[in-house]
Amino acid sequence: MRELSDKHGRVATDLRVSLTDRCNLRCTYCMPAEGLDWQPGEEVLTDDEVVRLIGIAVERLGVREVRFTGGEPLLRRGLVDIVSRTARLTTADGAPPETSLTTNGLGLDKSAEALAEAGLTRVNVSLDTPDPETFATITRRDRWHDVAAGLEAAARAGLTPVKVNAVLLRDVNDAQAADLLSWCLERDYELRFIEQMPLDAQHAWSRAEMVTAKEIHERLSERFALTEVDEDRGSAPAEKFHVDGGPATVGIIASVTQPFCGACDRVRLTADGQVRNCLFARQESDLRALLRGGADDEEIAEAWLVAMRGKLPGHGIDDLSFLQPSRPMSAIGG
Repeated sequence: MRELSDKHGRVATDLRVSLTDRCNLRCTYCMPAEGLDWQPGEEVLTDDEVVRLIGIAVERLGVREVRFTGGEPLLRRGLVDIVSRTARLTTADGAPPETSLTTNGLGLDKSAEALAEAGLTRVNVSLDTPDPETFATITRRDRWHDVAAGLEAAARAGLTPVKVNAVLLRDVNDAQAADLLSWCLERDYELRFIEQMPLDAQHAWSRAEMVTAKEIHERLSERFALTEVDEDRGSAPAEKFHVDGGPATVGIIASVTQPFCGACDRVRLTADGQVRNCLFARQESDLRALLRGGADDEEIAEAWLVAMRGKLPGHGIDDLSFLQPSRPMSAIGG
């Protein structure tokens, strides 16, 4: 079996698959209040096309983990079937790929059990605050209690460890960092704080306004004793800390101030069938055209390999020449 390797010695074994660019929240750090111009339906991959590409990645190119993203992947009507068909694939080790989901949690209370039965392994749920009013300010939607219900349903369905992803915004929810950690600890959720990245549709991201990993650590340390977990992170993006001696942990992902590009093992497939070898890539490789043009699996695999070889050594946010991707996060997939 061949590997999705680049010129810098990294091998992609973790595939992030965006199933839609649509979302039912309007988070201020992601998109404008009126939303975006969504991709036309005919441009989005069909369920069969999605599963075929995942199959090529898993069975020919060494992918071992598949995470479904969006937009909001729970808006994809065929999600349960896509998960089920993915879970029936076989990696080079003879095992099914690990399947997970990154979601905002809306509707998860109704679908968690079916997703678990289909073969989903775990979920990451985005929740930036333990306060419903602050949630409404950030997302422009009064849906905090629906997200909380989705988290509870995921835990009941065995989609564990249930992970919570949070972004702190200066003067909005940054003072709530310790409150959110306490809320997650009480419910046995694993919290991960992520530095805000320049992936908003408005291109309004500002390094000066970003709450840094150092600041997050300082905020949490005001209430909790944090000790670094002594383990090799490998390709894991989060630096993990024991909370008050453990065993509970909290993670901080310093995507901007302490990039981990050298250990990256990810490749992304957008909802319209484009390969992105980096979250911040300025170029994409079109697999949809090959699919619909009659290419066989080997031709598609070869195109994928070529796309990965051009991966840059890092995202370059600190470079003076850095340009934010033209696609926002909702259209790329997390």
